Amino acid sequence: MVNFTPTFAKEEEKSEQIKRHESIRKYMTPATKLISFTPDQKIGEVIGTILNKKISGAPVLNDKKQLVGIISEKDCLKVIIDEGYHNLPPSNHTVSNYMTKNVKTISADKDVLDAADLFLKTNYRRYPVIDEKGKLVGQISRRDILRAAKAIKASRW
Repeated sequence: MVNFTPTFAKEEEKSEQIKRHESIRKYMTPATKLISFTPDQKIGEVIGTILNKKISGAPVLNDKKQLVGIISEKDCLKVIIDEGYHNLPPSNHTVSNYMTKNVKTISADKDVLDAADLFLKTNYRRYPVIDEKGKLVGQISRRDILRAAKAIKASRW
């Protein structure tokens, strides 16, 4: 059987294969531009930063810049429950008392389409991007993936 696929269709197919393997590295927010916290920071200070900077959460890093957790608005709501319901003194706790410790992460080499699929299968709005030593190198969000998809699609035309 003879293949009658036009040359331009074959080229488009090759282009699609190349684009499929584009990593998130180019689209993520680098760690140097992220607000981050440490496990020993006072939770009241963190809540203030979250409100002032209008962010919904941030990575928690140890002194080696390794990811040890995430603190989110939802985690901070636990403070209200502890202080109000359990009648605890205000904000004497640290980030380590409230942060999420088992954090799902993603590699900077992850394919854009695979990352999009990951977002579709979870309720996460962002993933920390780490290197092989657990050091935070960036963060990828749903919006970053949308920008990547738009850029990839535009480069095909």
